Amino acid sequence: MKRKMIWCFAVAFVVSAGWAFAQGHADRVKGPFKSGPEVTKACLGCHEKEAKDVMKTVHWTWSARQEVPGKGIQDLGKKNAINNFCIALPSNWPRCTSCHAGYGWKDASFDFSSAANIDCLVCHDATGTYKKIPTGAGAPDEKVDLEKVAQGVGKTSRRTCGSCHFFGGGGDHIKHGDLDSSLGAPPRVMDVHMGTDGKNMTCSACHKTRDHVIPGQALSVSATRSTTLDCADCHTATPHKNAAYNKHGEKVACQTCHIPTFARTLPTKVWWDWSTAGKDVKDPPKDQWGQPLYDKMKGDFKWAKDVVPIYMWFNGSVERHLLGEKIDPSKQPVHHNYPLGKKSEKNAKIWPFKVMKGKQMYDSVNNTFVVPHLFGGYWKHWDWNQAMADGMKAAGLPYSGKYAWVETDMYWKITHMVVPKAQALKCNDCHGAKGRMDWKALGYGSDPQKKS
Repeated sequence: MKRKMIWCFAVAFVVSAGWAFAQGHADRVKGPFKSGPEVTKACLGCHEKEAKDVMKTVHWTWSARQEVPGKGIQDLGKKNAINNFCIALPSNWPRCTSCHAGYGWKDASFDFSSAANIDCLVCHDATGTYKKIPTGAGAPDEKVDLEKVAQGVGKTSRRTCGSCHFFGGGGDHIKHGDLDSSLGAPPRVMDVHMGTDGKNMTCSACHKTRDHVIPGQALSVSATRSTTLDCADCHTATPHKNAAYNKHGEKVACQTCHIPTFARTLPTKVWWDWSTAGKDVKDPPKDQWGQPLYDKMKGDFKWAKDVVPIYMWFNGSVERHLLGEKIDPSKQPVHHNYPLGKKSEKNAKIWPFKVMKGKQMYDSVNNTFVVPHLFGGYWKHWDWNQAMADGMKAAGLPYSGKYAWVETDMYWKITHMVVPKAQALKCNDCHGAKGRMDWKALGYGSDPQKKS
């Protein structure tokens, strides 16, 4: 009898808890709200600790103290990193910070110490109706019913994470190659973890979060492995029945075999030439996938689909160019980052990468990359020299007044779009007569599986 009572109580508790969660915050948050910060003020009434936790994370700071190989401890992140997409944050804040987890980062004076600037809704909207103004420094769209969203908050989802991470670089399927809107509800053959007919996992199933710290790092803004994650966290280090496959796992990353190609549904950008921007082109051309090949604001593009990755040894660290450092324009492409690792290193594995290539501006006297003022600058007056002078002033860096163009590249680690095991690479895909591996580039004289 006692056991039955305990069981009934447990069921009642679970049901009531589920009902409370389903109700969201309807009985706790009352509007109307005229702005995002007004919602945050209501959230802080109960979630002061959570706000303090958020303000310690890179989603808030957009930078972190980290070891940069050969350059010591540096403050590095989206706040001050440079790339070959939209170049850099300084002077372009209102556009870039539309993906910041906060409100109002419109210039260098943004107050990172104020919890009132946190955007709780961008990660916790469960209504599917919340969205930010693309050029509003993080402000929500005026059409959003903030009270409805605040009352309907819930756990993070693939949609909330994807609202920023699927659309990096100015739009959908541009930056990563393995992260785009096709992962919102993909079939299992597109991604075995997130597939709607498979496990249908959320991002946090792998990126397990504690105190709002989300493990995982993009090589675009990091230099060493710190808050990262591994397939073995769920699958163990020897997940195969085949001993040879497990042996390969000692020197080959799981992703190498289990992500044979990326950008499988939507093409990704692989080339961006800023030097051709500014021309009035009637009916700009498009490629076979309907993607633009030219934009007056941004120059020439190239796209690719079903891309076979570039394979390199990777030990978890990258060479990293820091904003303001000298470059050698005689050695092109200039690397923004470069994976480090050798086959002789115990902790190095063969990893798959997307390589983004492009052409961008540099100071031809000081031999440094230039930060251009694009949003509200070049895209308004079409004067490169003025845009570069204004951008470098905002970045606190010298500018000689003379510029030229240099080819660059950037490496992006491929970790999503994992296929079912039946579609994973087989032996001959790497070791066959037309194998995809460049064994010489990997430090071998020839295919190591071939008998001499």
